[in-house]
Amino acid sequence: MSQLFSYRYLFQFSKEVFLKIGCTEDDAFLATTVLLSADLRGIDSHGIARLGGYVRLWEAQRVNAKPDVKIIHQTPSTATVDGGSGLGLVVAPKAMQIAIDKAKAVGTGWVSVQNSNHFGIAGYHAMMALEHDMIGICMTNASPLVAPTFSVERLLGTNPICVAVPAGSQPAFVADLATTTAANGKLEILQRKNSEAPSGWIQDKEGKPSIDPHELKVGGALLPLGGDREHGSHKGYALGAVVDIFSAILSGANYGPWVPPFPAYVPMPTNMPGKGIGHFFGAMRIDAFRPAEEFKHHMDNWIERFRSAKTVEGFEKVIIPGDPEREMEAERKLGGIPLVGAVVDDLRKLAEKFEIEFRVNS
Repeated sequence: MSQLFSYRYLFQFSKEVFLKIGCTEDDAFLATTVLLSADLRGIDSHGIARLGGYVRLWEAQRVNAKPDVKIIHQTPSTATVDGGSGLGLVVAPKAMQIAIDKAKAVGTGWVSVQNSNHFGIAGYHAMMALEHDMIGICMTNASPLVAPTFSVERLLGTNPICVAVPAGSQPAFVADLATTTAANGKLEILQRKNSEAPSGWIQDKEGKPSIDPHELKVGGALLPLGGDREHGSHKGYALGAVVDIFSAILSGANYGPWVPPFPAYVPMPTNMPGKGIGHFFGAMRIDAFRPAEEFKHHMDNWIERFRSAKTVEGFEKVIIPGDPEREMEAERKLGGIPLVGAVVDDLRKLAEKFEIEFRVNS
């Protein structure tokens, strides 16, 4: 059973937790905004369910609550940013803003980040570009839970990619996806619900297909997008590798099997080649290519044509990337955010730890 909480209440609670671990007022507000954007958009695996995980990383001294986020190398259109071991929820939007500022100045901006941590949903950061009539691009590498095609070793993360494109009268096109068949957070949700995983999501430690959502705890691995070679998993593997290279090898972060794990109790890898987790951001000014209004008119035309596409029997419409999340956001802002019992219990424990009032069904 899920319990409903208002966005306003969860925002107040989460911000208070970030303040308790030492974040500044501005950073606590920013971290909370990014965190809860996931819950609003229906990406429950990356929202407030992860709040306790961030706290545990801070307790393990792997997160700096007051990071010095700084540019360590740059050109007019590019920058490498050191996140100061800060919350990715804080480091990422600051780095994306640098990309936007560079795009304002010279047409495009590209920022690679080292020394950061898990940054929530990629969509939030890419969508920052939309209000500036820019295309936003965002990637991050992540804990190694994914076996490359034909392997039993976990060498890549779920390594998401997001591209956000502005339109005119139509809502923005927002493609936000993991490069695996499913993100690890979805397995965590299945574990809380005591449900099985769909076929093609995971394999056991010997490389055989599995539907046990706990498989990763006993040596199994997530599968690249496609699931197996016959369904194109080599393409998902290649996409995940591109994200790893852009996010980490380009910035000086850790890559492949050396990316720090999200669970604080998991030991850090040995002989790490870089610093922290890596991200990559891009901002492209539309009018660096053609007049923005002209472009947005044609984006509207593109979207409208796809919306009107003839559908397969049993389906009402073709979905434009970003539609489900936008519709969910509108619904949850009004009706509240549902949290499963395990997440509510985690929040209650955080409240006790930091002596914060926690009200169920608020």
